[in-house]
Amino acid sequence: MTTYRYTLAEFRGQLRQLALTGAAIALGVAFLIASVSGSGALVDSFSQSAASEVGPADVQVTAPEARGPLEPGVADRARQVAGVAAVSARLAGRGGVLTPAGRPLDEAAVISSVAADPALRWQLLKDGRWPAGPGEVLLDADTARRVDARPGSDVRLTRADGTTGTVRLAGTLDGRGAPGFAGRPVVAVPDGSVAQYATGVATTSLDLRLAPGASHARTAEALRQALGGGVEVRTHDASVAEATRQSRTLYGVVLIAALSFVLIALAVARMVVGNTFSVVLAQRTRRLALLRCVGADRAQVRRLIRRQGLLLGAGASAAGVLLGAGLCGVGTVLAGTADLGPVHLSLVPSPVTCVLAWLFGVLLTVLAVRGPAKAASAVPPVAALGGVAGPTGGARVRATVLSVLLLTAGAGLLAAGVTTGPPLSLLAVTLGAISSFFGVLRLCHRLLPAVVAGLGVPVRRFCGTAGGLATRQLRLNPGRTGATGSALLLGVTVMVSAVTALEITSNSLVPAVSARQPGVFSVTAPGGAPLPAGALAALGRERTLGVTPVRSAALEIDGRSTLVAAADPALLSPSTDGAGQARALADGSALSGFGDDGPAGPGEHGAHRVAGTAGAPGTTLRIESGRSRLPFTLQNGAVLFVTPATLDRLAPAAAVTTLWISPAAGTDRFAARQAMDRALDGQPQVTVTDTAAQAETLRSLLDRMMLISMALLAFSVAIAGLGVAATLMLGVDERAREIGMLRAIGMSRQQLRRMLTLEALLLALAGALVGTGLGLGYGWAAARSVTSTLGTVGGPPVLLVLAALALTVLTGLAAAVLPARRVGRMTVVDALHAP
Repeated sequence: MTTYRYTLAEFRGQLRQLALTGAAIALGVAFLIASVSGSGALVDSFSQSAASEVGPADVQVTAPEARGPLEPGVADRARQVAGVAAVSARLAGRGGVLTPAGRPLDEAAVISSVAADPALRWQLLKDGRWPAGPGEVLLDADTARRVDARPGSDVRLTRADGTTGTVRLAGTLDGRGAPGFAGRPVVAVPDGSVAQYATGVATTSLDLRLAPGASHARTAEALRQALGGGVEVRTHDASVAEATRQSRTLYGVVLIAALSFVLIALAVARMVVGNTFSVVLAQRTRRLALLRCVGADRAQVRRLIRRQGLLLGAGASAAGVLLGAGLCGVGTVLAGTADLGPVHLSLVPSPVTCVLAWLFGVLLTVLAVRGPAKAASAVPPVAALGGVAGPTGGARVRATVLSVLLLTAGAGLLAAGVTTGPPLSLLAVTLGAISSFFGVLRLCHRLLPAVVAGLGVPVRRFCGTAGGLATRQLRLNPGRTGATGSALLLGVTVMVSAVTALEITSNSLVPAVSARQPGVFSVTAPGGAPLPAGALAALGRERTLGVTPVRSAALEIDGRSTLVAAADPALLSPSTDGAGQARALADGSALSGFGDDGPAGPGEHGAHRVAGTAGAPGTTLRIESGRSRLPFTLQNGAVLFVTPATLDRLAPAAAVTTLWISPAAGTDRFAARQAMDRALDGQPQVTVTDTAAQAETLRSLLDRMMLISMALLAFSVAIAGLGVAATLMLGVDERAREIGMLRAIGMSRQQLRRMLTLEALLLALAGALVGTGLGLGYGWAAARSVTSTLGTVGGPPVLLVLAALALTVLTGLAAAVLPARRVGRMTVVDALHAP
C-alpha cells in the first residue's frame, strides 16, 4: 500500500511536467477513434447506396449473374404463389437522349421502368413528380442539366425504331439512389413504355409486395419451389445483405489506409512519451538513487515508473476518448445538414471502439516508458548520486554498428528496388526505406545536432546572444535534441514521401494511360455502322484535328466470321499499344489479339484461309507471332489488324467505321472538342467518346489521395509539436538556475523568450530539413518502383513540400509559446533558488 501511495504522490508531483505529453496521447487516441469511425461511416455510406437500389420490395427475384436476365413468364408464375399481392418487373434497355441541337449524348442511356405500384418504386425522386403516362419520363439530375431540361419542359429521346420523339419531363432522379447506373444517363419511363424507347429490353429482376400478414421467409421458399432453380429469391433483408456484400473489401481497404496514418501518429506519440519520461527521470536521478539506497531494488524502481506511465496513459487515453467522441458527434451533426441522398451518416463511435482505443492508448504509454524505466533502474546507487552514467564504450560501439548495418541494408534494398522492375521492386523499396529510416532514427543524436550547428551559423550572426545560446544548448544535449527532433523527423518524412510518390506517379501514369490510346476522342456510328461521308469530310477539313481513320470488314477466316481492322500505321502515335508492331507489319500479314494462332486455331503451315468477297478472290493470311492489343484498341470487336493495302485486297469495299481524333499541335482539348462539335453539326447519329476520361479520373483520384494524406499526416506533426513543447517546458525547469544566472548578468525576459523560441525553431528546422531530404528520396524511389516500365516523369510537388516545411516551422514556433511564457514569469531570486 505504501508503494502505491508513493506512486500516486510522485505522479501528482510530476503532473504539470507530463501535461503536454498527456495531450499528445489524448490527441493520438482521439485521432484513432475519429479515423475508425470515419472509415466505418464511409463504408456504411457505400452500403446504404447499394441498399437503396434494392428498393422497398418485400421479396426480390433475380437471375444468377452467369445466366443474364430473367426468362419470360417468371412474373406470371410468381403472381400465382400464395401470399404475393403485387409483382413489378424491372425492365432495362438501351436508348438515347438528344441535346436541344439534336445530337445524342456521348454515352448510351439506360432506359429503366417505373413500377405502376407506388409501393414498389425503387428510384429516388429528387424534383418534380412521378410520370403519369407514356408521354412523361424522368431523367437523372446530371443528364437533365446537360440537356438544359427542368420538370415540365420537353425532352427529345430516340425511339426503338430509330426515330426521335418529344416527351414531357415529369421530374428528376437522384443518381445516388442507383449506384449501379453511375456515370451513365438514366431515363425512367412507365413500365408499359419501355419497349417504345429502348432496345435490348430485358427483365433484370422482379419486385414483389406481399399480402398483409404473409411470412416473408415462407413466401420466399414457396417462390423458390414454384419458379425452379434458375432464379434466386431473396427477402428484403437478404437482398440488402447481398447488395452490401461487395462493400466488405472496400471496408478493408479504407480501414487499412486510415489505420496506417493513425499508426504513424501513434508512433510519434510513443516517441514523445518515451522522450518526456527520459527527461523527467534524468531530473529525478538523485531521488531515484535515494530509493535504491534505502532498499528499493531495480524491479521496484521499474514498477514505480511503469505505474506512473500507466496512470498517465489511463487518464490521457480517457480524455482522448471523450475528445474523439465529441469530434465524431460534431461530425454527425454537420453530416445531417448536408444533402447526401439515400445516405444517413453517423460518425458516433461504438462502445467497443472507445474501449479498444482507450486500451490501445494505455498500452502505447506503458510500452513507451519501458525503455526509460529500464535505463533509470540500471544505474547503481552510488553512480546515480553523482549523475546518470552513460552507456559504456562497448554499448556505444554496438549501437553504432547496428545503425550502420541498418543504413547499409536499407540503401542496398533501395538501390535494388529502383534498378529492378516489378513486381518485387516496390517491396524492396518499402523494406529499404524502413530499414534505412530506423538507422537514421538511431543516429538522430549525432545527425540532428550537426544540422543544428549548420543552421546556427546564420542564427548566431543575426540573432546575437540569444541565437548563440540556443544553438549551444541544443548541441550540448545531443541525446535530447535527437530524441525530440526524431518525432518531427518521422512526421515530415512520411508526409513528404507520400506526396512525392503520389505526384511523380501521377505525372508518370496519367500521360502514359492517355497516350497509349490511339487518340483523345473516338468517333463511331450506332451498331458499328459505317460513318457518314459528310462527317468524314467535315472532320477532315478541321486543321486543328489530327484524324486517324479505321476501316473494318467482317471476313470469313478459317471458316469463321472475323472482324478485321486496318489503319495507317504512320498516323498512330508511337506511344499507342502495338504501334511499333503495326509499322513493321508486312502486306499479307496480320496482328492477332489471340496470339500466334488465328481466330479458329493454328493455320496450315502458318497460313490462314480467307474466303473471297464480292470483288476480291480468296487468299491466305499469315498471323505474326505474339499477342497484340491493337485490334481491340482500334475497333470494338476487331480480332485482327492488317495494313490498309492488305485490307484493300481482302475487302475493297471496307468502310471507315471509327475515327480516332487528337488535337493538333498547339490546340488544347477543349478547342478540339469545339471543332468536332462544329464539324458534326447535323450528324446526330454520330457518337463521340472521350477516351482520355480514364486518365482524368486517375489524376483526380491521385490528387484526392494526396490532399487526404497531407491532412491526416498533419496530425502526426501536431503531436510531435506537443513533444517539442513538453521537452522545452522540462528544459526550463531543469535549467532554472542557468536562467536565473543569465537574468542576473543582464539578459532580459524578451531575450530569454527569444532564446527558447530559437531553440524550438532550430529543432523544427533540423527535423524538417532532414525529413524532407529523406522523404524526397523515399518518395522518388517508391514512384520509380511503380513506374519503371513506363518511365518516371516529373518531380515532387514543390508547393506541397514547401507547405509541409512551413507547417513544421509553425509547429515549432507554436511549441515555444508556453515555455517562453513560463520563462517570462520567472523571477531572478526564484530561479537562483530552484532545486
